[in-house]
Amino acid sequence: MARSIVEKKVIKIDVSSDTVCPWCFVGKQNLQKAMDSAKDQFDFEVRWHPFFLNPNAPKEGVRKTDFYKQKFGPAQYEGIISRMTKVFQSLGFQYDTSGLTGNTMDSHRLITYASTQGYDKQNALVEELFLNYFCQGKYIGDRQVLLDAAQKVGIGGAAELLEDPRKGIKEVQEEFKEYSSGINGVPHFVINGKHKLSGGQPPEVFLKAFEAVSNDASL
Repeated sequence: MARSIVEKKVIKIDVSSDTVCPWCFVGKQNLQKAMDSAKDQFDFEVRWHPFFLNPNAPKEGVRKTDFYKQKFGPAQYEGIISRMTKVFQSLGFQYDTSGLTGNTMDSHRLITYASTQGYDKQNALVEELFLNYFCQGKYIGDRQVLLDAAQKVGIGGAAELLEDPRKGIKEVQEEFKEYSSGINGVPHFVINGKHKLSGGQPPEVFLKAFEAVSNDASL
């Protein structure tokens, strides 16, 4: 009985990611599985921070297939797509290479803004944008796609934010400087400010990290 009323420890997870990074999607799904497995032991707060895989990508967007064939070469492109398709299928998703890719600043403006309305809403927005981009062929540089995602997860004020192309950029830049400027790739996870993980780690790696930080006397 005594154990049931003990307050659960809070684990805070800072994630640097880009909205067009497939391994960030994979990492998010595996992190969620780990958190679901450990929810009786811990409470979690997940906070998302911006990273730019291609900061000079055009705002108007280009076809995903054209972009990746040019970036990796036709032969390597086929191998990468085949691998990601299998990885997504293993998670219960269909990897969709249709649609456009491009500049992700507007999506990061919206994600950073969403944190002011609660990290649960921010997390839900990130999930929705990932699904839009990777599984539904939607372009997350499209204002209406962003607005629809914000509305779906209950984020207010998105239209006002996105109407002004300069609004929220300072906040994104500050977040990037604090959390992402010192890393070379994403996804990048920092658990309780100490334990760092990179890449689309499997759930058991996150679970080990949760245990490690929970045993830290300074937690």
